[in-house]
Amino acid sequence: MTSEITLFVNPTAGRGRGAHAAQPAASALRAAGFSVRSVIGEDSADALRRARDAVEGGTGALIAVGGDGMTSLALQAVAQTDTPLGVIAVGTGNDFARALGLPVRDPAGAGAVVADALDAGRTRAVDLGRVGKTWFGTVLASGFDSRVNDRGNRMRWPTGRFKYDLAMIAELAAFKTVPYRITLDDGEVHEVDATLIAVGNGSSYGGGMKICARADMSDGLFDVTVVGDCSRTTLLKVFPRVYKGTHLDHPKVTVHRARKVELAASGVTGYADGEQLGALPLTAECVAGAVRILVPEGSPGP
Repeated sequence: MTSEITLFVNPTAGRGRGAHAAQPAASALRAAGFSVRSVIGEDSADALRRARDAVEGGTGALIAVGGDGMTSLALQAVAQTDTPLGVIAVGTGNDFARALGLPVRDPAGAGAVVADALDAGRTRAVDLGRVGKTWFGTVLASGFDSRVNDRGNRMRWPTGRFKYDLAMIAELAAFKTVPYRITLDDGEVHEVDATLIAVGNGSSYGGGMKICARADMSDGLFDVTVVGDCSRTTLLKVFPRVYKGTHLDHPKVTVHRARKVELAASGVTGYADGEQLGALPLTAECVAGAVRILVPEGSPGP
């Protein structure tokens, strides 16, 4: 493995934490004897192009510094390549890092983990979801949660997470279930009225909301959480339980496991890793072992 590695930096992640995180992460890596080159794009498309150039140029590893959005962008560059991915999680949600037991909001500690893993050649093969040509690591959201995202993205005020709290309140006021058509592993088409359907490669989204709490990122399967035709009152009771994952025991919630999931519904947008994918219908496939992650000692193999 070459000693030159690439820091892939989002300077605006976590309200500016990305810019501050790059230096201690780079210092930890240089102290371990690695040559570090930083990549900061002018926008997402430019950043991804630069990251792909680094991977194609033979960088020893791509290290994403930022939140889940930056990690997701890095996945587009390293998926199904021999280049391992390191994660310096300093964003708002950090669900991908949490699912893998990686340090969160500790750039020096995360840099030390990456350096040690590189030195030992220690990686973990992790599954990814794929919709068309887009890869995702955590959860594909659709329904009530994606409508909150839609509304929040349209709001110019307030800023930060409070915007999405207000968007959730507004969506609750306009709440209604969605008629879905769902197909698992090319089987029969099932029609179901649902509040939301989440397709989980990882267990959580939104900064620790364990919507697919039992998802395993190494089993080659999605966990598909279907929250059924809840009333507004039931939803208000069930939704807070998502932070502990206990919502999965509610009678209105069912979980399926599948390698391929086709979702269709009118007027619903899909989001994966917090990024907009586009309107349903969408087809997601779980690709086993699609990326190698640099992980701490004692992490599950291979």
